Amino acid sequence: MRKLPPLNALKSFEVAARHLSFTKAAEELFVTQAAVSHQVKALEDFLQLKLFIRRNRSLLLTEEGQAYYLQLRDIFEQLVQATDKLRLVSERGALTVSVPPSFAILWFVPRLSSFREEHPDMDIRIKAVDEITGSLTDDVDVAIYYGDGRWPHVKSYRLHKEYLWPVCSPLLVERAGIEKPEDLLKQPLLHDETRNAWKDWFEMVGIDQYRGDNGPVFSHSSLALQAAVHGQGIALANNVLAKPEIDSGHLVRVFPQALQRNKAFYLVCRDNQAEVGKIATFRQWILDLVEKEEQEFSE
Repeated sequence: MRKLPPLNALKSFEVAARHLSFTKAAEELFVTQAAVSHQVKALEDFLQLKLFIRRNRSLLLTEEGQAYYLQLRDIFEQLVQATDKLRLVSERGALTVSVPPSFAILWFVPRLSSFREEHPDMDIRIKAVDEITGSLTDDVDVAIYYGDGRWPHVKSYRLHKEYLWPVCSPLLVERAGIEKPEDLLKQPLLHDETRNAWKDWFEMVGIDQYRGDNGPVFSHSSLALQAAVHGQGIALANNVLAKPEIDSGHLVRVFPQALQRNKAFYLVCRDNQAEVGKIATFRQWILDLVEKEEQEFSE
């Protein structure tokens, strides 16, 4: 295979030839003027001919440089067009979203129909994933993470603020005679993977007798909520995930005190893809939806 000049050198020459200025080329390429001059000199050495005539305050193309520039200009334009076509195919392809199972079941999937109505031409694939890896896997475009919003190599957008409420079935409240926070210590408490949440809630209301050993532990908060719906105990529920069951009357808030966490659900995408068509479309849809729901919560 014949050896080609370095791409950086070709690009530096093309931009410098277009502007007839190393200074303007440096501004467009976000490098120094010396860097542009170095790349052009490297290309001239590779070709073993002069491409520019350098004068005190001006830059002119040699005859060979002019011919080479015209061919390179067309080649770079073809490269841009080919890239745009591939990007368009990528934007038309299915959007793959990685979502924690409980968030998918209780919040995301019930709202997915509105996205389909607004964007009927965009296919979407949902992957239920428990473990957060930090960086997105190659087969995922965007994801919902739960945490503090600080992950490397991704942009994160916080969704709802998180508050944790004690909730249970209305029948359990009546049957157990729960009147004050201390009464919860006598009831089966339902735990999810964030088991220390109950400890934090009891400390918030001034109770230090909690020992953390009364009640089953579920791998997902959606399971703990379903157990609460069926009267099996009291769950400390995320305000957003529990809202549908509360609105339907299947669950009630036992006490008004809500534990605010420094964690929340976040939409995340790769740093360099936040503005890519289908990802930007999805991001705007979910953030607009969250903003609307936040306003409804505050009313």
